[in-house]
Amino acid sequence: MIRLLLADDQALVRTGFRMILENADDMQIIGEAINGAEATEISLDRQPDIVLMDVRMPDVDGVEATRRICAEDPHAHIRVLILTTFDLDEYVYAALRAGASGFLLKDTLAPDLLSAIRSVARGDSVVAPSVTRRLLERYVGTGHRIVPGSGNLASTDRLELLTDREREVLGHVAYGLTNAEIAGRLYLSEGTVKTHVHRVLSKLGLRDRVQAVVYAYESGLVRPGSGDPR
Repeated sequence: MIRLLLADDQALVRTGFRMILENADDMQIIGEAINGAEATEISLDRQPDIVLMDVRMPDVDGVEATRRICAEDPHAHIRVLILTTFDLDEYVYAALRAGASGFLLKDTLAPDLLSAIRSVARGDSVVAPSVTRRLLERYVGTGHRIVPGSGNLASTDRLELLTDREREVLGHVAYGLTNAEIAGRLYLSEGTVKTHVHRVLSKLGLRDRVQAVVYAYESGLVRPGSGDPR
């Protein structure tokens, strides 16, 4: 059962999401929050699997709440999925820096929302490949670091820790491919790909697939506009 916390200052929005989520047999809503302060307090108290987090909320916004939750939960037991009406702006960038596992627009269709939640619960990213590239093309190479506290993390020295296969898998992750899609491209089992992804995250000290995507670009392994690897 995937335990969810809804964080949005608009009651109508929370009600809409609740109606969708309560119809899913594998999901349970364990609480609601009307601002980031409540979202942080409830998250740390009740330990949901995923927080569906709005960005613009009074008092403490979703970005700051995400930062607080991730700081207090260093082992990533709680994952934050940003839900926003704003496509690719400073809010999304800031949320990724704060430790969010991905983001969706609020006009996402119900089946896609449920699929995204299940993907995040499995440890996958929900940032679509086209959106990932647009985001990185905007921020990578401008001096920004999306990986929190990365410092010299994105140096090519870290890439030497990876095997050739792990680099190849990381490159495909950078284009937003799922484990199943990578398995099909590389003629591997999905379980093998999952193992490679886990080793990449562990060796590079990264929190999740979103940070892996950013690392691949910031380290120069993959470059914006270089095309989807085939």
